[in-house]
Amino acid sequence: MISVIIPTFNEEEHIAATIKILRQYDEQNLIKEIIIADGGSTDNTVVIAKSQNVITVISQKKGRAAQMNFGASNATSEILYFLHADTIPPNNFTNDIVQSIQQGYGAGCFMLSFDHDHWFLKANCWFTRFDVNAIRFGDQSLFVTKDNFNKVNGFKEDHIVLEDQQIIKQLKKVTWFVIIKKPVLTSARKYIENGIYKTQLIFFIIYFMYHLGYSQQKLVTTYSKLIRQNKL
Repeated sequence: MISVIIPTFNEEEHIAATIKILRQYDEQNLIKEIIIADGGSTDNTVVIAKSQNVITVISQKKGRAAQMNFGASNATSEILYFLHADTIPPNNFTNDIVQSIQQGYGAGCFMLSFDHDHWFLKANCWFTRFDVNAIRFGDQSLFVTKDNFNKVNGFKEDHIVLEDQQIIKQLKKVTWFVIIKKPVLTSARKYIENGIYKTQLIFFIIYFMYHLGYSQQKLVTTYSKLIRQNKL
């Protein structure tokens, strides 16, 4: 069985639809629970989530890494599936995850697709089929056995950005990692609001700064100056 964990902050526009599609696409009824780990939303995210009959917990720490760790601490399944609130997994995704675990993979993700028809975004998504850390995105979602999640001590909570890069690097040291050759569908809102090419350039700048050893505070400050949005 699978525990789906969704970190949220002001996601009232997406959360109900995401929850409904998760249940619709779970053809084998393998979802044991859906856990919304909220970071103190100021809109109706929590109210809407509770109306969908899911487990809703409020993390004392704000930040995607801390919220996902808190959600995982409330999970009762042996498989954890971390998903962004504006991302939709492929149909029958739970069966794909369980089959991958049964084949010996202790962690993995899906390929990526965007809800916007632009050649550059399509090109980016095509490369996500390859097992290269530089093109791993948190939007691709992440599944992992609870045992392996605990082995790497979960997400590193001092990582405000690129927490997905850090945990995948650690997971590959303790288990086999797989990219399922089906895409999740995620929102291109950051790209549309900030410009597709500009946004990709910003992501590359942050990525290279991270690998050059810049502090998380410097990464967050740089990100916030360059990209227009109300959250990371």
